[in-house]
Amino acid sequence: MSEPLSSGAEEYLSWLAVEKGRSRNTLVAYRRDLATFEHWAAAEGVDPLTLGPGAVERHLADLRAQGRNPASLARATTALRGLYRFWVAEGLLAVDPTADVRSPKLPRRLPKALEESQVIGLLDSVDGTAPVDLRDRALLEVLYGTGARISEVVGLSLLDLTGDDGLLRVFGKGAKERLVPIGGPARMALDRWLGPQGRPLMEPRRFARRADAEAVFLNVRGARLSRQGAWAAVQGRAERVGLGDVVSPHVLRHSCASHMLAHGADIRVVQEVLGHVSIATTQLYTRLSQDHLRTAYERAHPRAGGVRAG
Repeated sequence: MSEPLSSGAEEYLSWLAVEKGRSRNTLVAYRRDLATFEHWAAAEGVDPLTLGPGAVERHLADLRAQGRNPASLARATTALRGLYRFWVAEGLLAVDPTADVRSPKLPRRLPKALEESQVIGLLDSVDGTAPVDLRDRALLEVLYGTGARISEVVGLSLLDLTGDDGLLRVFGKGAKERLVPIGGPARMALDRWLGPQGRPLMEPRRFARRADAEAVFLNVRGARLSRQGAWAAVQGRAERVGLGDVVSPHVLRHSCASHMLAHGADIRVVQEVLGHVSIATTQLYTRLSQDHLRTAYERAHPRAGGVRAG
């Protein structure tokens, strides 16, 4: 059973779950970080509602001295920063003591990517004809075929699909609009989902909201499919083919980028397709593609092991 926190911290976690839709794993990790912080504050004799920036820095320094790695420290900092921003927004505090607290720098990790055969196996496994099967196949095809973020895909409206120019309109971070090419398999899957045996059978007699009526992807209650609902759909399909531990919507996005580069796409094109603000983000995939190429070469070429001694 999870350890109870102060009422203010419990309200913050409830807000994260209900209003922000944070995953269970994130909430469990934040609860652990906040419990550690509250134990530390009690031992130090300080009140979390009145402490200053120096106290927060001391707490993080103690965690560092205990051997916490940078990722763990960064998460603890994020949890505390979110807690105090929430308290300020709720009027419990006038000043945020974490406003100037910096997170530790993290090394840039290479994104995960599936093998092409794994993606094809996942897509082909969704071959049912029920409306939810047609929806999930279209969802997976669009995620992998466009490299769009899960929030961008569930945010699609029917008007974003209009036209036969092979482009999809998505709205990324900061409501920035971009056009993304959509390939034949994804278009075919969307056509089947939007056809008579798909989306119309999941529509309610009367939509509760106009945004639901305009949504491309619906849930079983006839409302717009949420980010969490789409994530669960992808995870459920992945588990059926033994990929539950490695597949997520973001992994499909990574796989799209990595496979495009592996097949010779220009890095600027991949940057535009994925909606990366900085080319540096896209360059991570170049490194991944090169590593994949090197591994494949070493496996396949009979003289890849180096120069033989004369």
